[in-house]
Amino acid sequence: MTAQLTDIAQREVFGDTLIELIDRDDRVYVLDGDLANSTKADKVSKARPAHFLEMGIAEQNMMGVAAGMASCGLLPWLSSFACFLVNRDLDQLRVVVAQPNLNVKLGGGYTGLLTGKTGKTHQEVADLAVMRAMPNMTVIAPADGVETRQAMIAATYHEGPVYVRLTRDPHPTIFPQDYQFAIGKAVVVREGKDLTIMATGVQTVRALEAAQLLAAQGLSAHVLHVPTIKPFDVEGVVAAAARTGRVLTAEDHTIIGGLGGAVAEVLSEHHPTPLKRLGIRDCFGESAANSDLLEKYGLTPRHMAEAACGLC
Repeated sequence: MTAQLTDIAQREVFGDTLIELIDRDDRVYVLDGDLANSTKADKVSKARPAHFLEMGIAEQNMMGVAAGMASCGLLPWLSSFACFLVNRDLDQLRVVVAQPNLNVKLGGGYTGLLTGKTGKTHQEVADLAVMRAMPNMTVIAPADGVETRQAMIAATYHEGPVYVRLTRDPHPTIFPQDYQFAIGKAVVVREGKDLTIMATGVQTVRALEAAQLLAAQGLSAHVLHVPTIKPFDVEGVVAAAARTGRVLTAEDHTIIGGLGGAVAEVLSEHHPTPLKRLGIRDCFGESAANSDLLEKYGLTPRHMAEAACGLC
């Protein structure tokens, strides 16, 4: 599967899909934490104002209101930066949403390092680990705009709380418009035989670019996109590892508890395989241009190709 020419920002798709969901089902409401112009939930405030609730800089209260709405049969979507939804709201999420298993959907924007120079305070690089450890939570990290829309639709009608990890800036589209996303299923996006690269979120786009670099060196990379971190596709991950006997995981996230951790857990139990985890190595980010951050933290396609070569 090769990347298409169109670059789309997941946050733009987030805003458009919220409107689509409201038009499909009048139970859908959007609750915003005073960041709608950044997350693009402001599209809802303009197009469907009766279904948009501005909660202000009071994220804990926003989570509680969403829980109350869900308990009445409504379908609330929360809109904020991941650093707030995951950390500032954590106690409320745990007690009033996750424990009673309510239908609250969290759109965590500005995830990972590439957050428009917001710096370390607003970068969230441990959200997958936190959310994955929360009972009753479903955790999704789509790769592109097409998958973002599909994941949001699936999340809306999935029973229980769902966290959708979204990025700020445009990225190439790798999936066709007729792509069918399924919660809990990994997707082979490139066939190969020498080693397997497993990636999640928009890092999968860079994984495909890395596979092209490897092909120029005579190495055939099998690329598995893992959009659902929880529930985890154990069967798909084991099959992809068994195909090549070598695995590189890559994520714009700490290597502790995210995709790399999940893959390591699965393979150690089901199919021991040589494995290298590529990601942020137990540190915070900083403010810089996207290209500089990817370079410093070793997440470029070149870094991925070099790590893959080290396994072969």
